[in-house]
Amino acid sequence: SGKTLAAFLWTLDRLATGPPRPAPTKANPGTVRVLYVSPLKALTYDVERNLRAPLAGIALAAARLGVPAPDITVASRTGDTPAEDRRNLARRPPDILITTPESLYLMLTSQAREILAGVEHVIVDEVHAIAGSKRGAHLALTLERLDHLVAGRGRGDARPPQRIGLSATQRPLETIAHFLGGSGPGRDVTIVDAGAR
Repeated sequence: SGKTLAAFLWTLDRLATGPPRPAPTKANPGTVRVLYVSPLKALTYDVERNLRAPLAGIALAAARLGVPAPDITVASRTGDTPAEDRRNLARRPPDILITTPESLYLMLTSQAREILAGVEHVIVDEVHAIAGSKRGAHLALTLERLDHLVAGRGRGDARPPQRIGLSATQRPLETIAHFLGGSGPGRDVTIVDAGAR
């Protein structure tokens, strides 16, 4: 349990119950649909490992009900990701990509940016650790760049990705929501605060 799982369960439900993606082809390999961004690289490894448990649970529940299990893929991309794994990400983008602010920036400024054109949800973990810092300002610009990519080459409705901020004890929440919301109109922002009652 916890704020990270709460955010992921919402997005997993959307992935599992929404319309299935077309089968990937060489010409159209698909895109990442959920982006998880953590300022702490160590968290990315833990989150990827911990996310596999609910995915296995969904598969077991589907088997009990006699329905096909949703095929939801997960991968991570950090500064430590080997070059071969990075190439595989571009060839077969996962449904959920776990990364850091710096790696997200590097992806958006490379040819790999096309795999991010269909992002529907962005989960920013430990948002309190970066808001108000230079690193946070850099991430805010990176998220705006992601919105521009999605609007230009992503889904036909050009709706920006929903942003979900995870915080341990951030106050005031309105300020964090404003930081996370960015400059675009019609932004859908959710703050999951473990300290809220």
